Amino acid sequence: MATGRTHRPATRSRGIPEATVARLPLYLRALTALSERSVPTVSSEELAAAAGVNSAKLRKDFSYLGSYGTRGVGYDVEYLVYQISRELGLTQDWPVVIVGIGNLGAALANYGGFASRGFRVAALIDADPAMAGKPVAGIAVQHTDELEHIIESNGVSIGVIATPAGAAQQVCDRLVAAGVTSILNFAPTVLTVPDGVDVRKVDLSIELQILAFHEQRKAGEEGGAEAGHEAGHESAPPAEVTRAAAAAADRKGPDGDVPAVMPA
Repeated sequence: MATGRTHRPATRSRGIPEATVARLPLYLRALTALSERSVPTVSSEELAAAAGVNSAKLRKDFSYLGSYGTRGVGYDVEYLVYQISRELGLTQDWPVVIVGIGNLGAALANYGGFASRGFRVAALIDADPAMAGKPVAGIAVQHTDELEHIIESNGVSIGVIATPAGAAQQVCDRLVAAGVTSILNFAPTVLTVPDGVDVRKVDLSIELQILAFHEQRKAGEEGGAEAGHEAGHESAPPAEVTRAAAAAADRKGPDGDVPAVMPA
């Protein structure tokens, strides 16, 4: 079994790089917004700005789809929506099960974007017997004892794990054994899965830690610039400040010798 594997190889059967695949949902979201406003065409610059990428990268990504746009006109919005939806497999209905109906699981169940993006919540599953039968987002919660039967009867291939970290691997193992081949993991732990199973991890604490790093860096750069100005000499270049701060963080934590790590 492969440990911590979170993606397939770098390219897929049709030769589309994984990095391009990761950007396709961004393009689709921007295009869907344009379609809802009845915008017929869009330039690569406008679409790239809406998706948060540069236009050269967008044009390269679309070349893998066989879309090159029309000079002076741009890209046909509706056709691109169809192309990207087809490439992402969203032209069919994908049944999804959510395991772990706590605050996060209930919020996911109530998310209205699943149906409009090609996904259907087929079942909500929780280990707490007191939750069984309770409606969440109009769907009755079912006990984990029924997990395998639910997956088989609904043809589920995508599972969402929103359990505490300690239960996540066991849930993952049961999902995989029952035939689930794609997992979206919200639990703060790394899952071990066999080859042929894809795992995408969503960890809010990690994203916040990355933001904290950038905030610290900006504060350090601003403080260094002010100190340099008051002392009447130039402050260290931002890149040097960043490297020094990163090196110090690697060497020393709160106890003097271990890097500081926020709990998940």
